[in-house]
Amino acid sequence: MNFEDGKALLFKKLGDWKIMALASSVNDYVMVRNVSCLFYDDKIYFKTDKNFRKTQQLFKNPQVALCTGGVQVEGIAKNLGLVINEEGRRFEKLYKKYLWQSYNAYSHEESEILIEVTPKFVEIWDEDENRYAFQTFIDFDKQTVKIKKYD
Repeated sequence: MNFEDGKALLFKKLGDWKIMALASSVNDYVMVRNVSCLFYDDKIYFKTDKNFRKTQQLFKNPQVALCTGGVQVEGIAKNLGLVINEEGRRFEKLYKKYLWQSYNAYSHEESEILIEVTPKFVEIWDEDENRYAFQTFIDFDKQTVKIKKYD
């Protein structure tokens, strides 16, 4: 499998949106919580209140990991500013489409910021047609894919 196929596999597994566990750490203090994520332009996006503890952690250490259903993504988080200031407001439109209830209940225009996560390393657990487990490792920096059978 080449890198482009690996990247396509990742975003096919993720789909349009997912609730993902977000792990972050500052000074060896680790936190994990769920965030509602959208996927486009080969990146992961979520919104959060700029005053939350998790957000303050991201400002101090942008290295994060996100996980859902056998897919783990390690990456770098970047604050893109207020959700409403994104050019074309793509995130806002997709969030409203896929996560209407959350959009309606928790959209606070003056404090909601958009976080973009650029994948660096991905680990996908999967199984073949005979139910034998394997892992797919995707290295975005080296643009490589490695598949390893699980014994």
